[in-house]
Amino acid sequence: MTEETETRADGVAGIRDVVSIRLPAASAYLSVLRTATAGLAARLDFTLDEIEDLRIAVDEACAMLLSEAVPGTDLTAEFELTGQEMQVRVEVATVGSSAPKRDDFAWMVLTALADDVDAVTDSRDRMAIVLRKRRGAARPA
Repeated sequence: MTEETETRADGVAGIRDVVSIRLPAASAYLSVLRTATAGLAARLDFTLDEIEDLRIAVDEACAMLLSEAVPGTDLTAEFELTGQEMQVRVEVATVGSSAPKRDDFAWMVLTALADDVDAVTDSRDRMAIVLRKRRGAARPA
């Protein structure tokens, strides 16, 4: 975990934490990631509902990525905590896979639970999903 001090636009200094976790790219290890997600969200004083939304969103993102992951490789998760927001980037090595399908049920679940969701393919052999959740953000009706 790294902790840095940053100055916000209003001139007030705040803490920016970055936590990285590397796990085998296998569903058996996702419970560790769900627990870490809940603990970090609690650190930002997210509500119980917001914490549960994040846990489910991270789980769905990982499930989407694991179906494309190269067997025997790692899944990496990076959590960035800033003020009232958490950004989570989960990433795996793939064999030339394209970006996750944005028209399937799992993607709809992700977009319903997180404030922002994006799929990132920086190279042919890596795939990532990035999601953001802000504390107190209103859910769409």
